[in-house]
Amino acid sequence: MIEKSSLNPYGYELILASGSPRRQQYLTDLGLPFRIEKKEVEETFPQSLKGAAIAEHITTSKAAPFRDSIRAKQLVITADTIVWHQNRYLGKPVSIKEAEQMLHSLSGSTHEVITAVGFLTAKDWEIITVSTKVRFHPLPAHEIQAYVASGGPMDKAGAYGIQDRIGTIGIASIQGSYTNVVGLPMAQFYEKLVNKLSQKPI
Repeated sequence: MIEKSSLNPYGYELILASGSPRRQQYLTDLGLPFRIEKKEVEETFPQSLKGAAIAEHITTSKAAPFRDSIRAKQLVITADTIVWHQNRYLGKPVSIKEAEQMLHSLSGSTHEVITAVGFLTAKDWEIITVSTKVRFHPLPAHEIQAYVASGGPMDKAGAYGIQDRIGTIGIASIQGSYTNVVGLPMAQFYEKLVNKLSQKPI
């Protein structure tokens, strides 16, 4: 039985299937009650996939464990953010060396940050995908080394957070949603969320 305290005014229970503190904060800022339930899944994908298809595949994989147990009046939100640069996928770095390599490759160039967000109910499954272009100034080697030493890159796609010092001093321009680069394209997400919540639960 779903507790009334976890229901929003639309009558749904929102479940965020993400451990990202940034996504959790964005949902908190909306003022809608939600709970966190993250299930461990292997974030792998077929090597034939490129760009947005990778983020969509991983987002779908994150929803799979909920499909058999989801109940009426529940809405599960899953998401995945990747960096796509020079026809290469950049996820979360697995080592300090890889983090440094990623940042050196992004320095002085433009890349795409792509986030796929999934909406699972007992009735259906939908995904939205948003892309933002980000350009870095050339990054001094000592700034890269200091940022990597701080541990900041290790839980972030592309080895950086736009809200971190490296983003503040290094990003020359962005085209598209800023919050998408943080991890959740809020304007597009909220529009779709309200649309889903407005549907009558089965």
